[in-house]
Amino acid sequence: MPTVESYKIMTKRRNLYLRVSKGHFATNHSHINYYIDVTTQKTRLSEAQAVAEELVGYYGSSTIVDSILCLDGTQVIGTCLANELTKGNFVSINAHQTIYVLTPEHTAGSQLIFREGLLSAIKGKHVLILAASVTTGYTAQSAVEAIRYYGGEVAGIAALFATVDECSGYTVRSIFDPNDLKDYESHPSHQCPMCREGKKIDALVNSFGYSKLH
Repeated sequence: MPTVESYKIMTKRRNLYLRVSKGHFATNHSHINYYIDVTTQKTRLSEAQAVAEELVGYYGSSTIVDSILCLDGTQVIGTCLANELTKGNFVSINAHQTIYVLTPEHTAGSQLIFREGLLSAIKGKHVLILAASVTTGYTAQSAVEAIRYYGGEVAGIAALFATVDECSGYTVRSIFDPNDLKDYESHPSHQCPMCREGKKIDALVNSFGYSKLH
């Protein structure tokens, strides 16, 4: 973690919490004052399972999900969520149904594309978008546009952390939101108040993690 203030936001559910670091961070789209670290949720099965068990309540009984499009490296969470949605031990219109779990390919211009072999998991399917976080909404919006372009229907947008309730006309469901980080801020790089105050950037961050600036 960067050498800045770091801590966990806990929940009542075992293995479900959010690691955050407060500082000055730069993403591809903005400058933020919190780094949301979801590395272990994306790589540790017990934590990924806890996230899936929390998210399934939003979609289990009322939403058709044929495919889960995993952004930001959330494939392990997506697999756990697909497993929860297909269980028959609770009311679910997806029970005992096969669900595709897939990730997009990115072009140099950050557009999302799918090769021929994956088109059957998108075209004519109800696709749930799963992201680590939805803050600026750029990545989620790109996913919505890609699903529509390839003939799919967006079933919803789910995330561990989100600062918006809606993206491209779809409700964003998240486990954590600004109520958990009261002073969370995100600004376009040219409008960043921390830059104006002369605060140096602590790290560059993206879905793979952070790169500390010395």
